[in-house]
Amino acid sequence: MANINHKPSKYQLNLLHVLSPYADEESGVVNAIVEIQQGTINKYEIITESGQLKLDRVGYSSLAYPFTYGAIPRTLDLDGDPLDIMIVEVTEPIVPGALVEARIIGAMRFEDGGEVDDKIIAVLNDDKRVDHIQSIEDLGEHFIKESEYYWEHYKDLKKPGTCVSKGFVGVEEARKILAECAERYEKEYSHLVE
Repeated sequence: MANINHKPSKYQLNLLHVLSPYADEESGVVNAIVEIQQGTINKYEIITESGQLKLDRVGYSSLAYPFTYGAIPRTLDLDGDPLDIMIVEVTEPIVPGALVEARIIGAMRFEDGGEVDDKIIAVLNDDKRVDHIQSIEDLGEHFIKESEYYWEHYKDLKKPGTCVSKGFVGVEEARKILAECAERYEKEYSHLVE
């Protein structure tokens, strides 16, 4: 893990721009940088330009993130941010800023304020407790209900009605979303990286 193809540097590397989206494309294993631990209401984001982790805001409601949340390197979603990833069934909290390898099991189509803000859904690749989870269906019906409820209501006290779930898709469609976001990054953003 974390085989970064980069010469040693006296400066901190911005993993959003150094790592590739996939750790192992054939197996559907992506690199993910954790921004938010499950169970918190704090919204952290990686600053795209510098790579530092910033407290973006403290949630307006008591709805805590029901999953670990982060970003996939060298991707650009239509909202102008790196592609989001929800890492589910995490046994122990993962420190924000940690690099993990996660296996894709699907995606959630999502709109936030009218902008596409899709979310890849994955499990940790090296946790044997989740080897049996191959698709969203393996998580059960409650996972879908809880995820939709969370995303459609977490901003209700600030901007009610601005977030809309557009449903869930399987692994192949999730990989297409990732490919589109990686291609968009290469076309629209990679030339800005020094």
